[in-house]
Amino acid sequence: MPLPSRRNILPRTCGAAAAALCAASAQAADPAPFELGGPGLRIAVTRGKDVLPIAQVPSLAEGDRLSIRADLPEDQGAKFLLLSTFLRGATNPPPKDWIKSAESWKKKAKDNSLSLTVPKGARQMTLFLVPDTGGAEGTIEDAVRGKPGEFVRATQELNQASLDRSRLDAFMAAIRAQENSHPEYLRSVAPALARSLSMKLNDECLSKVVELQANCLLENREQLVLADVHSSSIAETLTGAPTDLALQLSSTREAGYGFYSPYIGVVRDLARIFGAFSNPEFDYLPTLSIRRGDAAALLLNKAPSFQKPKSVLVVGMPAIEADSPPRLRSAANGPICAARPGVVLPVEGAPLIYSTAYARNMTVKLTAASGDMIDLPVEARADRGGYVVKSNGPLPAAFKGTVKGHLSGYWGFERFDGPDFALQLPGDAAWKVAGDPPTLVVGRDNGLTLTGDAPACVEGVTLRQGDGAPQSLSWKVQGTDALALTLPLADRKPGDIRIEVKYQGIAAPSVLSLKALAQASRLDALSLHAGDRNAVLSGQRLDQVAAVDLSGMMLAPAELVRDGAVDRLNLVAKGEGAALKAGDRATARVRLKDGRSFDLAATVKEARPRPTLLGRSVSQGAGAGRILQLSGEDLLPDDGRLVFSVRTEQGAAFRADDMLEVASADGAKSVRLGNASGLRLSGADVMVATLDAAALAPASGPLRFRLLRDGVNSDWQPLVTLARLPRIDDVSCEAQDCTIKGRDLFLMEAVDGTPGFETPTVVARGFTGSSLSVPAPRDGKLYIRLRDARDQPVMLDLS
Repeated sequence: MPLPSRRNILPRTCGAAAAALCAASAQAADPAPFELGGPGLRIAVTRGKDVLPIAQVPSLAEGDRLSIRADLPEDQGAKFLLLSTFLRGATNPPPKDWIKSAESWKKKAKDNSLSLTVPKGARQMTLFLVPDTGGAEGTIEDAVRGKPGEFVRATQELNQASLDRSRLDAFMAAIRAQENSHPEYLRSVAPALARSLSMKLNDECLSKVVELQANCLLENREQLVLADVHSSSIAETLTGAPTDLALQLSSTREAGYGFYSPYIGVVRDLARIFGAFSNPEFDYLPTLSIRRGDAAALLLNKAPSFQKPKSVLVVGMPAIEADSPPRLRSAANGPICAARPGVVLPVEGAPLIYSTAYARNMTVKLTAASGDMIDLPVEARADRGGYVVKSNGPLPAAFKGTVKGHLSGYWGFERFDGPDFALQLPGDAAWKVAGDPPTLVVGRDNGLTLTGDAPACVEGVTLRQGDGAPQSLSWKVQGTDALALTLPLADRKPGDIRIEVKYQGIAAPSVLSLKALAQASRLDALSLHAGDRNAVLSGQRLDQVAAVDLSGMMLAPAELVRDGAVDRLNLVAKGEGAALKAGDRATARVRLKDGRSFDLAATVKEARPRPTLLGRSVSQGAGAGRILQLSGEDLLPDDGRLVFSVRTEQGAAFRADDMLEVASADGAKSVRLGNASGLRLSGADVMVATLDAAALAPASGPLRFRLLRDGVNSDWQPLVTLARLPRIDDVSCEAQDCTIKGRDLFLMEAVDGTPGFETPTVVARGFTGSSLSVPAPRDGKLYIRLRDARDQPVMLDLS
């Protein structure tokens, strides 16, 4: 996927004073990747009484004490000056005493290393390795104090790029290790690694021969890294907003697998920033930090120069802010069986737990039903998709059935609490049938629910009858103590049957003895309303019904619903038939699939109400921001109000206790309107309803309505489309482009200057930015296609 054009990046990422240099560098070739090994640093951080190596420190805090020294070989020929500076924001130059230096070639520790305390008010920290040259310290001090904002940005992006590089290195190392050990498993391991580390996965590589898969997966390494919300957030600036570069890159969707990380373009942007400070004496080079323990190995994308202009290596340090542990989420679909060693606690939302040492001393605390507790160490495994529990032997006897597991440890210096898990271990109790004794009938499939200690640990379920061959059954885990089965009894004979449930690691299964009965045909009742073209037949074994003749009206089976021991079969009229009135008594002739027929008496019930939509009007809310103009009355904004009227069929009248129900198409959200809640009679046969869209939040999409009367409901009818609108705060246009600024811009699917959307600007799904650049319209009007209502665009008038 291509990077954003230089035309878009240039004005946003370059300071005014560096504009000329930025324009020149924009024409240069893309820089080489970070593949050159540079010098290293040894860094330890002390907070209170705790001392951590730099690899375990995601962020610094005021008052932290740092010990920093250059890690150079004994025969190092060039002398490096080690320089540090604290920063306090883009518009606030640091005081001179925030800039310290050490001569790394000196023998004494007090001369060749830095002992620093993070001062109050500092928000970023940057390190420099400078070839020894008279006046170097003063030159860098002038640069930092002259344009602190450029170094704030550089520190942020270098830190984030280093975190993204750690994920790339972890992915590459795991792929290579798998290639060297069991390459035949790459097809299953690679997708798990990609999900865990948020990497782009080329599925086509997995269809190649085994010997070619690893190299294919690692092609175009700089484009493998996908955006990670947490690694971006811990590298943010004072305002807490990501840089423009990150916004532009994150809006580039990689189909089906996430967003590209800003790591791809960081070096290009930094080259422009540092170009403003280059002079005949010094040239600034960005570095990536690969942190292991207290060592920070530096990676360069350009060989440093020890001749004029000499290279100044710039090292980004962790941001100075409160530790922000990731929102680690459980990825388990239900309870997890812990009966065998190496159980995995699946997690998502934090790729850095696999590629960094920020999460440390992680354990899972198990709490049994008896209250007994035990802590077990865990290990983050990207290839397994979570934390693997490490146990030296079987758990105490109290840990049976469902056990609560809580994941916790430390994130840097701070306590880190992860998600909870439901773990299960087989117990001694036998499996039982849930609820009342079941009525199992041969000739059809029967549902059955069993309860036991650890359904997640069930290895197999088998059906046996007499001396016949055993039949394996499928099952689903329900909740924490139940298995849902379907017993295939269509071809079975009445008699005793056995259900065997086997646990993992336990040889003897739990056996349940049940009885299958022959089905006795039963027809209970036929329900029909006057004027309807459908009816409901209730009874048992209604899956054998072929057709129903009701006084010449032929009804065919539709949906069959089983409600406990009762079947309810929906019937739909085929063709024309006699018109039946309320109170008519008729005889229904029910024909079964085997050719038998039965008569069933039926009484036609009172006709159901049949309202129709008469009119409607929509008004928008008076919220802040620019007003979007709706096209007609078919669209209801989520902050708006709908007034609509309905009419009964000719000759009928509404009742005082009638109610209208408005619901989303899937029925997940609904609201009822009555006399005390937005419903008024305009006449005997017309009622007017008022609906606030907020009452249906967070629903969106088509809405429908029906009339409720004494437990008898009318059919659903379409009403209007409910759409969430973005908040447009400002639109500014310059030359050929306009910038839309606001909130919830992801609710837009596309923007164009024409109502036909001939050349739309498509908004990526999951777009998180607060501004969007679009071509300027010719007639001063922008048309917006919403995700909730694609066929009903709204208009934004720029005049």
